[in-house]
Amino acid sequence: MGKELYYLLALSAGVAVAIQAGVNSQLKLAVGNPVITALFSFCIGTVVLLAVVLISYRQEFPSLQQLQGISSWKLTGGLLGVLYVTAVILAAPRIGAANTLGIIVAGQLLMAIVLDHFGWLGFPVQPINWSKVLGVVLLLAGVFLLRKV
Repeated sequence: MGKELYYLLALSAGVAVAIQAGVNSQLKLAVGNPVITALFSFCIGTVVLLAVVLISYRQEFPSLQQLQGISSWKLTGGLLGVLYVTAVILAAPRIGAANTLGIIVAGQLLMAIVLDHFGWLGFPVQPINWSKVLGVVLLLAGVFLLRKV
């Protein structure tokens, strides 16, 4: 897959996240509890992923011995996902999709620059420079403008 396809994939994920915020907000109105809403969201995702694995990747599934050899911190992605989904369910209906996702993207970009700068979590080292700092400042200015409108 060429780099262009990865950019398109990332853009598609961004579109999906915006739609997910609305869908989960509406589900929360029906269910009444943001944590139970997040649970339903994760359960549906788990069922879909399980079907994909069973259909397409059954031969590649790691053995129990391989799973036991994985450092426990590497399994915390799901915990971070719970924080993300629950935060969106709580924030989006109150401050809007654009504000919620703008602030989330700002947080993602800030953390991504730190991860890249130090090479943490296996990312290649990419030092912070003025253009990256300016990009973050402009993004934060955009979030501020969204908030003011």
